[in-house]
Amino acid sequence: MMSQVDITRLLVAIRDGDRGAEDDLYRALYDELRVIAHRQLGRYHPDTTLSTTALVHEAYLKLAGAKHFDFVDRRHLLATLARAMRQVLVDYARSKRTEKRGSGAPHTLFEEGEEMGPALITAEVETLLALEQALEKLAVLDERLVRVMELRFYGGLSVEEVAEVLNVSPPTVKRDTRAAKAFIYSHMGGSN
Repeated sequence: MMSQVDITRLLVAIRDGDRGAEDDLYRALYDELRVIAHRQLGRYHPDTTLSTTALVHEAYLKLAGAKHFDFVDRRHLLATLARAMRQVLVDYARSKRTEKRGSGAPHTLFEEGEEMGPALITAEVETLLALEQALEKLAVLDERLVRVMELRFYGGLSVEEVAEVLNVSPPTVKRDTRAAKAFIYSHMGGSN
């Protein structure tokens, strides 16, 4: 695994136009991205046809196609990749919904506890889409709460990592997580 400093050097090289550095960066982060993607897909029903590899590639392609590849450091890049994974998963869920209208009852999204990554359990397509709708509503009220959920749910970042990315304290991240969960529950019919 490359150090934070090495990743930052690659990001600077990419900003300076070194296309080879982009490939090096992808290789350096690939295993970490696969872990995040695998965690995300583990929340889906087992018959999901989207693979870990496909999710990593699709999310990274969203970034590679961006006009501005201007990331400060590894955490900033991972936060942006978390948002890209969110977009890929939501697009996937929408396409699945058109294939199977109304299949599967909503499942519990969160278990009790602070950790988001492993605390989330299987989410059916409809549940993921309901979550996306709740996040869109929340974004109108408080964008930071959405970023916290995005980084924790889709990116699998710890409280401390989210605090660093958002430049807030860990207790603020914990409060934001609780507030976002409450909002999401209330806008998803109160399921928990």
